[in-house]
Amino acid sequence: MRLKAIGPVIGGVSIIGVAMLVGFGVGIGEQGSAQAEESRDRHESRDREGHGKRISENDRQIKAHAERMLEEGRNIFRFDTYGSEAFFGDALQLHRAIAGAKNGGVGPGVSPKTALAVGLKVDSNALPNQLKAQLKAGKVNLDDPATTLALLKLNAVVGLTGRFDGAGRITSLGTQCALCHSKVDDSFAPGIGKRLDGWANRDLNVGLIVSLAPNLRPFTDLLRVDEATVRKVLTSWGPGCYDAWLDKDGKAFAPGGGRACTLIPPAFGLAGVNLHTWTGSGSVPYWNAYVAVTQQHGSGTFFDPRLGNKDQYPVSARSGSFNTRGTPDLVTSKLGALHFYQLAIPAPTPPKGSFNEAAAARGKDVFNGRAQCATCHVPPLFTEPGHNLHTPAEMGVDSFQADRSPTLMYRTAPLAGLWTHQKGGFYHDGRFATLPAVIEHYDRTFRLGLTDREKGELAEYLKSL
Repeated sequence: MRLKAIGPVIGGVSIIGVAMLVGFGVGIGEQGSAQAEESRDRHESRDREGHGKRISENDRQIKAHAERMLEEGRNIFRFDTYGSEAFFGDALQLHRAIAGAKNGGVGPGVSPKTALAVGLKVDSNALPNQLKAQLKAGKVNLDDPATTLALLKLNAVVGLTGRFDGAGRITSLGTQCALCHSKVDDSFAPGIGKRLDGWANRDLNVGLIVSLAPNLRPFTDLLRVDEATVRKVLTSWGPGCYDAWLDKDGKAFAPGGGRACTLIPPAFGLAGVNLHTWTGSGSVPYWNAYVAVTQQHGSGTFFDPRLGNKDQYPVSARSGSFNTRGTPDLVTSKLGALHFYQLAIPAPTPPKGSFNEAAAARGKDVFNGRAQCATCHVPPLFTEPGHNLHTPAEMGVDSFQADRSPTLMYRTAPLAGLWTHQKGGFYHDGRFATLPAVIEHYDRTFRLGLTDREKGELAEYLKSL
């Protein structure tokens, strides 16, 4: 439902009204004033605070602005491609791999079953009732790429927008924020349901999807490697993992040959949080611009001279992506509303029965006391107010990912909603498979001496956030 901005109603004066004004003098003015006063009273009675006090004109404007920003930000988050079709469609030709040879593309195509298997999600609210009935009856061919194209035409694939010509052929493909930072509630079927904006899509295999593109030359030219190497790197990431620094520093693998990507973070519960993502290179709007322009390859402006350091960032120093000035700028004007919407997304409450409530209550005392967690994960933000960064040595971990960031540090990750993104492990690279493994690491690093019972209760509390 579209939210309506609340403001004063302005009406025109009729010809008869003008005649009356000329003929009868000030009487119409007095009547108009009374009508205007009545109109103001109507609006003020509609816009009262909880205790009955009238809201001022300034407060009404703020409320209307907030409602407009929320709606605009939601639409940007879910549907805006920032012109990324020029990269994913025109350059990579990814849409042709999705369509398949039988539908004017190349290769076998991507069926709905395959799309769901690589973590793409379908918005059930975008599906017509007749199609829902056919899906439930098993009358839709989920092995046919043509069905995937039909879903794209309905704008039902979360985070992807297909562009089609008059004959119904797909001609390009763009991406949205929601691709990585939204899931669905699986209320219709696994991978099909109502949108859950802000949730990290830890099912999404970004690298594998991109590796299907017929033309990988944008990567081979940038990184100065062959196609086989690019595909090897992309397919090394796996579900829920993405490397946002590859196009800046060219580090395809971690020391020892492990993957260099980091887990997709959530985009909820960010109100009051200063630095964003695993290494805190910037705020939320910094990352929105960084991703929209340099990762989605939308047309816009991004500037960070730190990424022009040729010793730390040889690739971006050479390509100039640290100072991108795309025209037309389809990004900058949207950063405010997008930020507003993201800050409005609360961390979701864990479902009833997903944790032991009594143990969690005791675990809260452990969190705030013996375990010293609250020293850095300060409630209710569960990160430090201010400069929420720490050195790798402080955290007792290696510096590989920190060294890829301009900060050379790791951010204190907010913990609210932790239960939603346990898949893929914990920490920036998923090195700890479970919450107990994380707790063991801190117990050893800081020599806390927690008992087994305290560790278990602490884990239950973390699941309750």
